[in-house]
Amino acid sequence: MDWKTDWGLRGRMFLTMFLLFVLYIVFVGVLAALDVGLFAIVGFMALFSLGQFFFSDKLALYSMGAKEVSEEEYPELHAMVTRLSQQADLPKPKVAVADSRVPNAFATGRSQKSSAVCVTTGIMQRLDEEELEGVMAHELAHIKNRDVMVMTIASFLSTIAFLVVRFGIYFGGGRNRNGQVFVAILASLVVWILSYVLIRALSRYREFAADRGGAAITGKPAALASALLTIDGSMDRVPSEDLRDQAEMNAFFIIPIRSGVVGRLFSTHPPTEKRVEALRDLEREMET
Repeated sequence: MDWKTDWGLRGRMFLTMFLLFVLYIVFVGVLAALDVGLFAIVGFMALFSLGQFFFSDKLALYSMGAKEVSEEEYPELHAMVTRLSQQADLPKPKVAVADSRVPNAFATGRSQKSSAVCVTTGIMQRLDEEELEGVMAHELAHIKNRDVMVMTIASFLSTIAFLVVRFGIYFGGGRNRNGQVFVAILASLVVWILSYVLIRALSRYREFAADRGGAAITGKPAALASALLTIDGSMDRVPSEDLRDQAEMNAFFIIPIRSGVVGRLFSTHPPTEKRVEALRDLEREMET
């Protein structure tokens, strides 16, 4: 299903990525001017990020207690993913199920060929077939847009800045060492805070993009909008201990677990109401 490109959304994503790029260039420039040698920490973080990048699918599934399921175990779910993957022009990802009352779903994997989609038993119990199809299409759109790779790259230097702040790791010397350490940590703190905000803004824009992509795959924006409202409304009925156990997976979920006013301010997802409004606008656009 084709529609006009949302240049406003693309422009905001580009601006956010450009600001991140400028911020990181300034960060590296400040550290270089201070004669701070960060080769060891950069090397460590490169290895850490590569490990996260290559094993992200296994780590995410493990953290959820999810397991890959066969076509014999879940024939209808596999058939749905197969059909949607063909419509999205994607290789079929691995299919996993997590035994959880939290109604949610996520996609992971460093590339289209090494991806996985996971649903909880809670979401399969609460959504009808069209709504679940909309959710799975949203997750496939994340895979098609290579969002795991984009967000890993975007957060690389932010993580380095965080570690400099957290541990004050410093390699180098000179007569003004103490002053240099303080300035380096202060610069890292500013970079970490600003990049934290920008990365979450980028994540929110990519959720809008995945909503549009999922609607394109199914041709039914209203089904995804209905699914989002159903999931959002169901969270209040989930036991609080279940929500706490899975809160660390918020960045992956199609709907994040609520975490108060501050959590919403720095959320990785847009408000459900705005996502639904955008999908309804898209529905009207497709009708005309």
